[in-house]
Amino acid sequence: MAKPPRTTLHISQAIQELLKSQHLKPKFDEANVVASWERIVGAAIAKRTKKVYVRNKVLFVELQSPSLKHDMGYHKGAMLELFKKEFGEGVVTEIVFM
Repeated sequence: MAKPPRTTLHISQAIQELLKSQHLKPKFDEANVVASWERIVGAAIAKRTKKVYVRNKVLFVELQSPSLKHDMGYHKGAMLELFKKEFGEGVVTEIVFM
């Protein structure tokens, strides 16, 4: 009798399937966004960031100065596109600068 063919998955596929099956994917994606903040915006902006967190697909960013908050508002659309490209559609749907 022949053995059934083995199905092999790449480790990243296996992890993604595990996260989905355990309903952990949204929290994992949120943690990824927060962990990637400095890499995406650069060290200069990251140093002037007090707090970054995601709640209900909204990225909240607390900045040190009102002028930086104002400047970042001009780049919100481009940043949303970066997050969409990096993490996929629907992980971050809005950014709020505080």
